[in-house]
Amino acid sequence: MPEQPGPRRELQRIRDGGGPGAAEARTALTASAPPDRLRAAILALATARGAQSSTCPSDAARAVADDWRPLLDQARELARALAKAGAVRLTQRGRPLDPDGDWSGPIRISVVLT
Repeated sequence: MPEQPGPRRELQRIRDGGGPGAAEARTALTASAPPDRLRAAILALATARGAQSSTCPSDAARAVADDWRPLLDQARELARALAKAGAVRLTQRGRPLDPDGDWSGPIRISVVLT
């Protein structure tokens, strides 16, 4: 059996650990609809990494699909929606991004602790 990509292994560890992000990791690994899996992967990875660290849309896409590149734009839009809802914070080069603003290029996603 081929080795799983790093982000997928990370989701498996999060799920198996039962800590923060475990429920989202389970959804990301088992849901049938790609948007549900991507949203859950973003939340699981960001939550498990904590507010002082971050993840990126490509990590979530890699975690849910071997052919992940077609999912990248959708992952970015889901991250934007999660930021609008206050669940995550988006940054670029360490600076906060307005989820309602226009931006392009690499972004990072951090969990917002409540």
